[in-house]
Amino acid sequence: MEDLLLALNPAVALGGLREFLETGGNVLVIIMVATFILWALIVERYWYFWGAHGSVKRKALNAWDDRADHKSWAAHKVRDQLLSEVKISAQANIGMIKAMVAIAPLLGLLGTVTGMVEVFDVMAFSGSSNARGMAAGVSKATIPTMAGMVASLSGLYFSTALDRRAKREVSKVADALVIE
Repeated sequence: MEDLLLALNPAVALGGLREFLETGGNVLVIIMVATFILWALIVERYWYFWGAHGSVKRKALNAWDDRADHKSWAAHKVRDQLLSEVKISAQANIGMIKAMVAIAPLLGLLGTVTGMVEVFDVMAFSGSSNARGMAAGVSKATIPTMAGMVASLSGLYFSTALDRRAKREVSKVADALVIE
């Protein structure tokens, strides 16, 4: 119980985070920022579907219901416009989420390269394979790779789920905009 309270202490948690970031190198800070951006975008999309999407959907349905003509070419174009507006609103930031999911492992690989460069610098400087000197570089090579993969995997499910939900919501609106 005492260990749990110690782990929940903000000063201890920040100290552990700082130590982790120092062990992983500068690229780990970039991965952390990218992960925060990724999760901010994910939370924003869920917030949109929970709150704002209903009003966007109602606005499109009301605009369609207010039209007397549902059969003409112009009515079809108005319907297409309403569906496009709903689709743009529903799919906003989903492309950015997918991009962040794809970028995270690449940032991890960048960390791997910078860590290995450090290992080679130690080898060149010491003139031999000094294990202690290379250990810091090896950790800077492996930790960012792991962090990039974890960040990517943590967002992969949600990016797919949000994309599926956006398509489903647009399909529901398309079904509701009945052409007579």
